[in-house]
Amino acid sequence: MSAVGLKILVIDESAERAEVLLAGLEDAGYHQVQYLREMTDLVPRIAAIDPDVILIDLENPNRDTVEQMFRVSREVKRPIAMFVNESDPEMTKQAIRAGVSAYIIDGLRRERIQPVVEVAISRFESYRELEQRATDAELQLAERKTIERAKSVLMDKRSMSEPQAYEAIRDMARAKGKRMVEVAESLLTAQELGI
Repeated sequence: MSAVGLKILVIDESAERAEVLLAGLEDAGYHQVQYLREMTDLVPRIAAIDPDVILIDLENPNRDTVEQMFRVSREVKRPIAMFVNESDPEMTKQAIRAGVSAYIIDGLRRERIQPVVEVAISRFESYRELEQRATDAELQLAERKTIERAKSVLMDKRSMSEPQAYEAIRDMARAKGKRMVEVAESLLTAQELGI
């Protein structure tokens, strides 16, 4: 997404630090920028703003802040870059687990803002792609299990071999213009109902 169309939310309790972020964003050509100073009720406030990227600057993040970022990441699902002043390996791990796409230690400099935004977006998209692949794999496995169960029903009730049961499900799916898993689900429902 180009800088022109990107909507960015800056969250920082310090107006002085926020000014560095805002100036860096302006320099990089990001013009749709909103700023929140208060950290309370972030999820509904962020949802109302609906940004493409969230930049949060904290001197020293505490566990409550990281938990709040986890909620934001889970519920709002946006790239998040967090700037902090001091390194804390445990807090870094927690922030990354919470869904923070870029965790920048002592790196709040005007000229670094654009690369940080780009990295946050890239890492977020990579994570989402992996997450989608995992979801797709789980769905495919569940569908295969459903088809296997339906084949077992046909093998038991109609004395079919496994290849015959598979062919029967496949032929019914073709005839009805449905996916095999849909036919399998129908067969299992019919079997449960005693039809």
